[in-house]
Amino acid sequence: MNYLTYYKRLEYLLELIEKGKLSSPHDLTERFECTERTIRKMICDLRNDGHQIKYSRKCFKYFIEEL
Repeated sequence: MNYLTYYKRLEYLLELIEKGKLSSPHDLTERFECTERTIRKMICDLRNDGHQIKYSRKCFKYFIEEL
């Protein structure tokens, strides 16, 4: 996967999290044609870029934590 494709997928992943439509990395594995580990790495990269991404075990989904 080249950088441009990876960057577009990161943007899309962030958009899904912001809208509350990502419940698990497994949901995106087929859409992105990659492994669950890759999706988790992408979430980690978004966190490293300063996004406050958390996972709610109660709601079973990712969300952006407001400061």
